[in-house]
Order: sequence, then C-alpha cells, then structure tokens
Amino acid sequence: MPVPVFSSLCNAAFSLRREVFVQEQNVPIEEEHDAHDVTASHFVAIADGEVVGTLRLLFLPEHVKIGRVAVRKSYRGQGIARRMIGAAMAHARERGQDRFYLTAQSDKLGFYESLGFVAFGPEFMDGGMPHRAMRDYDRQSAVLVD
Repeated sequence: MPVPVFSSLCNAAFSLRREVFVQEQNVPIEEEHDAHDVTASHFVAIADGEVVGTLRLLFLPEHVKIGRVAVRKSYRGQGIARRMIGAAMAHARERGQDRFYLTAQSDKLGFYESLGFVAFGPEFMDGGMPHRAMRDYDRQSAVLVD
C-alpha cells in the first residue's frame, strides 16, 4: 500500500531518492523533486527496520506512470525493485487501472523488459542520463507526460 506523502516513511523515501539519484547518479537536486511528489502515490520497501526501496505512481488519464524507482545500493540484486513494482501495479489494478508507462535509464531496459515493458520512441536525456520510454500495454502511441 502507498504511504502518506510527507509521513516519516515518505520522508525516508525522499532521502533515499536523494542518496541514489543525486549523490550516486549526479542528478541535479532541482530535478529530483517535482510538483508530482505531492499528488503521487509513494511506495516503500522496508528491510532491517529501514526504508531500502521506493517508487511513486502517478495516476494520469491515459495511464499510470511508474517513476523514481530507487533501491539502496547495499540491497540491490535482491528483487526489491521487482517486488515493489509488482505491488504498486497490483494496487493500481485494484483501482481499475491497467495501462502502465515509465521512462527507464537505458542501462536498465533489460530489467523492465523482464517485467513485460516494451521500449518505444527515441532515446532521450533526463537527469543527465540516457532514457527510453516504456509501456506494458499494446498501443501504437502513448502520450508522454513527465
């Protein structure tokens, strides 16, 4: 289930996002948070009493956008992101949503393909890194919304 925005769990998720995106990946701090954080549904993974993974869902008219997927470096490779994405998608489906979209760092395409996502459109830069748009539904075009 999602955690309330600006709750202690959500604040820990924001801290983890800064750790992963700003400190590790050098995403400019001003690009890390945006106005969508207030309206998004935020999910966290907890291990050993701490938030070790996070993502957010944006419920948009044309699809649900999965974004800001981050796992603490020492917990990567344990299936945390896969389980979080599965739980978030199940939550959205319970709300009647079945179209999912995301923008993936290009070096992570294989991971998202293993979850059923398909890349489309050209590569583009976001946060200083190459990305591709991906969706998990069969549609010839998707409206890109950040």
